[in-house]
Amino acid sequence: MNDNRNRKSTYSRGKYEKNDKFRKFSDTPAHKEPSCRSDDEITRAYASPSGQESVGNGAVIGRNAVRELLHSERTIDKILVRRGDREGSIVALIAEAKEKGIPVIEVDRTKLDEMAGASPHQGIIALAAEKDYVEPEEILRIAEERGEPPLIAIADGITDPYNLGALIRCAEGLGAHGLIIPKRRAVGLTPLVTKASAGAIEHLAVAKVTNLAQTVRMLQERGVWVYAAEAGGSDYDKTNFRGPCALIFGSEGDGVSALLKERCDGIVSIPMKGKVNSFNVSTAAAILLAEAARQHREAEIGTK
Repeated sequence: MNDNRNRKSTYSRGKYEKNDKFRKFSDTPAHKEPSCRSDDEITRAYASPSGQESVGNGAVIGRNAVRELLHSERTIDKILVRRGDREGSIVALIAEAKEKGIPVIEVDRTKLDEMAGASPHQGIIALAAEKDYVEPEEILRIAEERGEPPLIAIADGITDPYNLGALIRCAEGLGAHGLIIPKRRAVGLTPLVTKASAGAIEHLAVAKVTNLAQTVRMLQERGVWVYAAEAGGSDYDKTNFRGPCALIFGSEGDGVSALLKERCDGIVSIPMKGKVNSFNVSTAAAILLAEAARQHREAEIGTK
């Protein structure tokens, strides 16, 4: 592995040269709808051609996900709750929604079942503006604003929404600055992904790009070291993650593509001691991102 750390970089202790064309992630205000908008108008905004409300554009399903949505800056058009459900944590969610002036509408369980599909809705679904994707450069800007070296997760061809949601949950929880996903042959930010992330999606910047290989090259040109998580590489706990880095996680079926592995600065692996030969992608992400985050913390302590 080429790891001499001599690559020309614009970073210094987590900072990099400012470029005015990089728009701050937090600079984009949430779109506000007029408060007089009627329930019927809101429903039509989310309706599919068949007249049923779509789960594909902004439906946030389940109590944990709705709680995190209420704590975010996204606009919420309305919240649907199961008729007569006034027990447990849903009471607090309803109270918080009303305090924020968000309409709370009681509906039959069958309505929630239709909207949620296979995802357990726990008696509540929020209809919100679809999460905006960011440009990859904005993820770098987020790291700059925090005064930290970038730590980025890249998902290559993950098609299972539960795997992507769990990956988002791991990345956000471990302090990653963002996630990059491809536009094609991979799952996007669907309601099932939102549910699986347990609300973490509200706090993590996600970029969706046409060409992952070109994005990897762009990151490298900006001083980010990119590693593929694959079998046959260097042990992860012997790899230097202390500087700006990105980790690529592939699908369980195909792994990281050959082109991306060729473009990477190195391949890192988790030594397997049992009889199984691989981890679920989110489990592997948790292990590798935790190690990278640990090294970043140690490097920060060493500079003080």
